[in-house]
Amino acid sequence: MWNVLREYFIIILGGLIYSVGLNAFLVANHLAEGGFVGISVLLLYRLHIAIGISFLIMNLPLLWIAWRKFGHQFVIKTTLGVLSVSLFSWLTVHWQVDAHDKLLAALYAGVITGLGLGLIFRAGGTTGGADIIARLIRQARGIAMGRLLFIIDVIVIGLVALMIGYETAMYSLVALFVSSRVIDFVIEGMSRSKALYIISGSYQQIVQEIHNSLSRGTTILSGQGGYTGQQRPVVYVVVSREEVIRVQQIVAKLDPTAFVIVNDVHEVLGEGFTFDSNENAVQPAEQQQPSP
Repeated sequence: MWNVLREYFIIILGGLIYSVGLNAFLVANHLAEGGFVGISVLLLYRLHIAIGISFLIMNLPLLWIAWRKFGHQFVIKTTLGVLSVSLFSWLTVHWQVDAHDKLLAALYAGVITGLGLGLIFRAGGTTGGADIIARLIRQARGIAMGRLLFIIDVIVIGLVALMIGYETAMYSLVALFVSSRVIDFVIEGMSRSKALYIISGSYQQIVQEIHNSLSRGTTILSGQGGYTGQQRPVVYVVVSREEVIRVQQIVAKLDPTAFVIVNDVHEVLGEGFTFDSNENAVQPAEQQQPSP
């Protein structure tokens, strides 16, 4: 129950943050947004209909369809997201910041709205609208949701260009791009670790030194040389960014000819990252469980 309530609280908080970014920077500087919120912003500019009202009205039939198609859990969280954005966009309507620079306003709007949406998505919610339509089309036609959401955003921004102006549309695209990057950052994790693949004939010594020096677990993967056909064990280890240099130094000391690949890891769950081991000693290599 606590986990469910926490997710609901995060969705509500995300709706508040998103609405602040929407009113304080987008609407205050006469910019637009994608999706159903973008349509609501256009209705505000042209017909002076409050964003919260039009956004809620457009979502009501979609929520009813979603209830029948996707089940109550998805609809409950989506309804909470829709209601949060509708309510807070009305309560924060006078929270406006005149940036005197539309590019700066677009950048701040993208960061704040992206943070709000990222929190909503991370808690398993959505803001309805285009997301529900994309899910329905994906179920019926099998088209990827990302492509459908992009098409909907392009259509809305195209309407912005025709009804308000191309300059506003271009600045709005900047805000959308920044928002999408922030959403990815929030969903994938605040801290980035590094994953290393190490191919070396001295892999046993490298594994032992990593265990002893860094207390990090490793995994031995089976590899095969494409040209020689020989079996080549591959050491896989996940470490923090600060520890990458130490691993590279270990490898360089034990085998200067080793082949090392370093990849970004957006979120790592497990021993050594999200919780500590009950035992301080590192297990032997043959018993060691992978750390990610």
